[in-house]
Amino acid sequence: MDLMLKSHLRKILKEIIMKFRVFTSFILAVFFCAGTLFPQISSKKKIYMDVAHGQRFWNDPAGMVSGAGNDLGRVKYMTDQFVKTASSVDAELLYLKSEIKSGDLSDCDLLYIHVPSAKYTPGEIETITRYLHKGGSLFLVMEEDHWSTLKDANVNDIISPFGIQFGEVSPDSGVGGYTKAGLITENALKITFQKGRTIKGGTPFCFSSQSEEYPFGIFKRLEGGGKIIVMGDGMTSLYMTSWKGVDDYQCSEFMHDVFKWLLN
Repeated sequence: MDLMLKSHLRKILKEIIMKFRVFTSFILAVFFCAGTLFPQISSKKKIYMDVAHGQRFWNDPAGMVSGAGNDLGRVKYMTDQFVKTASSVDAELLYLKSEIKSGDLSDCDLLYIHVPSAKYTPGEIETITRYLHKGGSLFLVMEEDHWSTLKDANVNDIISPFGIQFGEVSPDSGVGGYTKAGLITENALKITFQKGRTIKGGTPFCFSSQSEEYPFGIFKRLEGGGKIIVMGDGMTSLYMTSWKGVDDYQCSEFMHDVFKWLLN
């Protein structure tokens, strides 16, 4: 091969390399612009927490102001724990801060309602029950009357269509509780409990250490694929790992198993 041919081939090779670089730069620019103009939609499951009905314990810490008598520190701790638990099941936390409307639950994988102290409107109840009939999931917690009564919060209107109802304050005077190994928690867990509220309907899985007569946690799978867990005591879902001299309640483990079942 003479020198002229070699020179010609080198020239062609340089042109190919230059064109390849230009093409590569163009492709990268297209991907960059697409990512900027059309951000990737999160694939994480969405847990919507209601904070619009006088919730006694939960709030969005981002909207709270630190001050005397303010629960910001406690809410931050609980939220950090909640987010960790949600992340462990590939989910994220979002808030419902106003009246719940049908569109609000369009991308909701789990509706989280914890000790409200205000009533839900008929429209909200219809929205939530329709959501559950279509396969949605609900985690609902109430407490004894000191925190919120069934007159304050008409939560039974939400769950009664599914054969579940909160009753009166539990007569069980035991402290501490447990779950039975089964569909919700793979292993028996030691969980926080004191007093609480009775529940009728569903399948019991949370019991006082003193007696199984008044279960404070039940679950139910609905015909349309929806799932419900109802708790008559809020301490475990507040990540209260210590209570009355006991420091090893398994709150995070419990919430992980609950979220895992409700989201799958």
